[in-house]
Amino acid sequence: MFAVSGIPAIAQDKSIVVASTTSTQDSGLFDYLLPIFKKKTGIAVKVIAQGTGQALDTGRRGDADVVFVHAKAQELKFLEEGYGVKRFDVMYNDFVLIGPKSDPAGIAGTKDIAAAFVAIKDKKAPFVSRGDRSGTYSAELRLWKAAGIDIDAAKGSWYRAIGQGMGAALNTAAAMDAYVLSDRGTWISFKNRGDLQIEVEGDKRLFNQYGVMLVNPKKHPNVKVDLGQAFIDFLISPEGQKIISEYKIGGKQLFFPDAKP
Repeated sequence: MFAVSGIPAIAQDKSIVVASTTSTQDSGLFDYLLPIFKKKTGIAVKVIAQGTGQALDTGRRGDADVVFVHAKAQELKFLEEGYGVKRFDVMYNDFVLIGPKSDPAGIAGTKDIAAAFVAIKDKKAPFVSRGDRSGTYSAELRLWKAAGIDIDAAKGSWYRAIGQGMGAALNTAAAMDAYVLSDRGTWISFKNRGDLQIEVEGDKRLFNQYGVMLVNPKKHPNVKVDLGQAFIDFLISPEGQKIISEYKIGGKQLFFPDAKP
């Protein structure tokens, strides 16, 4: 493991590019975490916030040194293709189903996310989808499948895919009084809630794991291996894990560290 304390001796442009998710950006985690990392190491981090699929593609092109995302199946494929060096668990939170207080599908308080999705489809209640190859969109598709619904066949005017990030999806849902699947971190930090509230939470199928990987320098020799690994080492170190756990909004913890020792 790279020693963070040794970083100042590296004769290299002390900046890296991290391709990550809109949820890590929109939740405010990076605004909290990165200044601490830079003060400790002198390394500046530029974040490209995209859906997980796009972030992994950025890594595939060699336009990032590190990818930090949340769709494990896609992450493992990235590794199998040789684009990543090694994957590390960093933290988790969970997805929550958000909807209007009027709750036209009658799902508020249920713990069964599949049953909730069935009710939304049956009532043709307005639903906003990311539709953007993100980890959240991948989770949404998995949940429709768990509910026994072919969403491509079932969707109609009630289902609106916007092809944008989490913040935009929540804004659209607030404007439409619609349901939307969100990561909890972005929901907690979201200001424009309107009449939205959490309708469904707590189902184990809503678990949301984040992983981090160094882009493989054998594919892209421009990757800043030492600096990128230093960032990874920081995230999974006891210090980095403590910082992640301490990030709160309104007293609520947004992410729960779970790096393996």
